[in-house]
Amino acid sequence: MAKAAAKAAKEAAEAQEDESGDKEKEARKAARDAEKAAQEQRDNNAADASVVAPSIVASPDKADPDNILYLDLSTGGRVTIQLYPEIAPNHVERIKTLARQGFYDGIIFHRVIEGFMAQTGDPTGTGTGGSDLPDVAAEFNKFPHLRGTVSMARAQDPNSANSQFFIVFYPRFSLDNSYTNFGRVISGMQYVDVVPRGEPPASPARILQASLKSQNKPEPNYAAAAQPAERAISVDELNAPIEN
Repeated sequence: MAKAAAKAAKEAAEAQEDESGDKEKEARKAARDAEKAAQEQRDNNAADASVVAPSIVASPDKADPDNILYLDLSTGGRVTIQLYPEIAPNHVERIKTLARQGFYDGIIFHRVIEGFMAQTGDPTGTGTGGSDLPDVAAEFNKFPHLRGTVSMARAQDPNSANSQFFIVFYPRFSLDNSYTNFGRVISGMQYVDVVPRGEPPASPARILQASLKSQNKPEPNYAAAAQPAERAISVDELNAPIEN
């Protein structure tokens, strides 16, 4: 009886072990299949973009000057961004409206993650602010998030984009169809690459001036902007007695 019970217990343990092994194999297979499907989707997105882009997006030299955005950064130079109203008309119009208003002038890059992206556009510098204009509904499109992509930041609600946007350092296809890609850096990416990292950075970089090419605004004095501002002296300090 004891031997029979031991044998039965052994067989049960072996069966359980086999079942557990089968489940692990199934889980690994499911994970591989999911990754394969995700990769195929990313490849399809990239392929679709390569087909769509030439037909709807003008080359930089032929682009409407009103669809070229300049960001003059405190890191020392001008970043040129081609805007794509063909794929995200409402987001592009929002960016252009705010740029014309001078909304972005002086705003910091408040969230900068190494190997990922640099985010700006919040006047409070906290990541929770925006403009007084209403939020913009999502305009997800087939353009992949490549290096230099300019995409709209948002909260959990897909339709909560307002004024914040980010520039991608390296390809991040996981963002495709979840964030609205509305432009891409076509020159000056080196000035984005050196934006200080942090959430927020200890010494954040700033947009000194945002403008459209059509506005013909000259670049600011980057050297002067890099100097720390002199502390204002109050009237009380001027009237204070001199200490020996």
